[in-house]
Amino acid sequence: MSASLQAKIAEVFEEPGCDINQSKSAKERKKGCTKQLTPGAAAGGCAFDGAKIALQPIVDVAHLVHGPIACEGNSWDNRHSASSGPQTYRTGFTTDINEFDVIYGGEKRLFKAIREIIEQRDPPAVFVYQTCVTAMIGDDIEAVCKRATEKFGKPVIPVNAPGFAGPKNLGNKLGAEALLDHVIGTLEPEFTTPYDINIIGEYNLSGELWQIKPLLDALGIRILSCISGDGRYRDVAAAHRARANMMVCSKSMINIATRMQQRWGIPYFEGSFYGIADMSLTLREIARLLIAQGAPAELAERTEALIAAEEARAWERIRAYRERLSGQKVLLITGGVKSWSVVSALQEAGLAVVGTSVKKSTKEDKEKIKQIMGLNSDDGADAHMIDDMTPREMYAMLREARADIMLSGGRSQFVALKARMPWMDINQERHHAFAGYEGMVTMIAEIDKALFNPMWAEVRKLAPWEMEPPDAAYRIHPPRGLAQPAWGGPAPAAEAAIARVEA
Repeated sequence: MSASLQAKIAEVFEEPGCDINQSKSAKERKKGCTKQLTPGAAAGGCAFDGAKIALQPIVDVAHLVHGPIACEGNSWDNRHSASSGPQTYRTGFTTDINEFDVIYGGEKRLFKAIREIIEQRDPPAVFVYQTCVTAMIGDDIEAVCKRATEKFGKPVIPVNAPGFAGPKNLGNKLGAEALLDHVIGTLEPEFTTPYDINIIGEYNLSGELWQIKPLLDALGIRILSCISGDGRYRDVAAAHRARANMMVCSKSMINIATRMQQRWGIPYFEGSFYGIADMSLTLREIARLLIAQGAPAELAERTEALIAAEEARAWERIRAYRERLSGQKVLLITGGVKSWSVVSALQEAGLAVVGTSVKKSTKEDKEKIKQIMGLNSDDGADAHMIDDMTPREMYAMLREARADIMLSGGRSQFVALKARMPWMDINQERHHAFAGYEGMVTMIAEIDKALFNPMWAEVRKLAPWEMEPPDAAYRIHPPRGLAQPAWGGPAPAAEAAIARVEA
């Protein structure tokens, strides 16, 4: 690991916004707020993967992976981050290094790839991602990017986050560090207003940002930049002129919010777009921060009027669903901000959350979960915070009907399907937007579809050979050529037929 990468990781580990670091001395902070994994233990995603998925939603930038083609294939277009315009981010660019490059170095190949991208695509910037192989052979991507910037007159940004550096969450922060070092603050916006905000840690999954933007537009609030969903390079570069920052997921890009507060005095808060109450709370907090930064005080009144209208409309639309879903038990296997924000939304729909995972949650996230789920009171006796649930434990919980539906990412869906229980995707691979008041209605409608799909009644039926007594039709009309077996096993003729087929 290069000295510059080690220094950057140490800087990320000393992050003042990290809940683990807040109670430590200056010396103890250097031990880290993100635990590095041992080799072979990064099954949940490596640092490169984390950096790529955090920055790839900047849609007009060319994202060039310097490494074997498999690294690009692993992370390309895997989050359903939508764009309202440019589609450059959806083209996979890679140097596709080979054995010859491993022996002699891949820096010349990287420089040629940058030149080819600029000549053919002319993007406003090129992001270059370091990978394990090119880091281990010593390719200096920072030097190549600096030379390419001087040669071609375009920003070429090094993202030094090779996979072996640590887990995906560390990669999120290293990608954020690349923005802080090379992008944010390098350009000025065409104009500014007292209503400018940045949204940090929002990736516009399935167009969720577009369900929030109309609400802000109605209040006259401008999203100066979204880091990074549906983002534009120039907007991110001018993000330092915003009046306030909203942090959507503190587990991924908290360092951007804290460093912008230190460098430019921009206050921030962590909020949620999921659920009716949390969406309203977020709008109020945005208005409060903007007013504190100089926006007119009447913004608060307009915010309350918008909230009253939107809440009434949303509650009316989910009223029928609440009657059907009341008392249904949900197992929530996700992480980060969704570990508490989605819980609140589910409870508003009348659902009972019997467990939520906290493996990727911060200390603040866990405190919010305890408050929302009532874990410090008798009301929350049947609810649990799950640090790490194995597939076997998930299966047992579903089979024993301790939960009626599981909400999780795609990697856990087969556990629910094997248990013949409803499942719905709540993570980044989903095809539906759940943010905002409109997203709340969509989420409840999708849960209703999953729970009451008639398919589940069919797949839970016993097979004919599992029934007691045997099916009457089978008893009256046995298969031709087979003697009627005693129930509990096939007839000798059937065993012989099966043996012939297998042979």
